[in-house]
Amino acid sequence: MNLEKVVFGFFVLLAATLNFGFFIGDMRDPEVHNRYELFAAVIVNLIALVLKFGDRTQIGAVHLATSLVAALQLIAAALVYGYATYVSSAGLTEQFMAAIVSLSGGALLANVVSVVLLVVETVSFHRG
Repeated sequence: MNLEKVVFGFFVLLAATLNFGFFIGDMRDPEVHNRYELFAAVIVNLIALVLKFGDRTQIGAVHLATSLVAALQLIAAALVYGYATYVSSAGLTEQFMAAIVSLSGGALLANVVSVVLLVVETVSFHRG
């Protein structure tokens, strides 16, 4: 067992599950989307992004690209959440919440692609 691969797989799966946990539910209802879960998803996605920097293979480049997309979309979602909560006079409206959840959904799609790549890489691994 390679500890580096375990840590890498752990963060990729944790990033996807945290993002899924935030994404699921009525997209206009702020009560079902926990801001701390969004924050955790951003942090874990950034950790997964950093872990992907060392891989110089072609599949590693695709892993890095998917992680960049997920991180950027989650950061954008967090910025919209912060704007709606602390700057906007209207507060966290249904329109803001729908935008936040939509950005999180885009990041979730990138996370799913990353998990599929991880599974494909694991299945194609040959012991030599």
